[in-house]
Amino acid sequence: MKSMTATSLRQHIYKVLDGVARTGKPVVVERKGVLIKLVAKRGKSKKDGPSVFDNLVKRNVIRGDPEDLVHIDWSKYWKPCL
Repeated sequence: MKSMTATSLRQHIYKVLDGVARTGKPVVVERKGVLIKLVAKRGKSKKDGPSVFDNLVKRNVIRGDPEDLVHIDWSKYWKPCL
């Protein structure tokens, strides 16, 4: 893992970013005593962006066997709008 100062990063920002994106090797930058890691994230393309469904919590809301829902007779509850 490569390490550099913020001043060095500023001088070579595009070269460093291209290197991280190409190789996948992270770069650590020290800024005022704080270490900041630049890491490439692979996956979705930029235009796709994060999905609104990515942060949803999976919940089990059907009590029982879901196949039973297919065989329910809904005719007494259905009111046609004619």
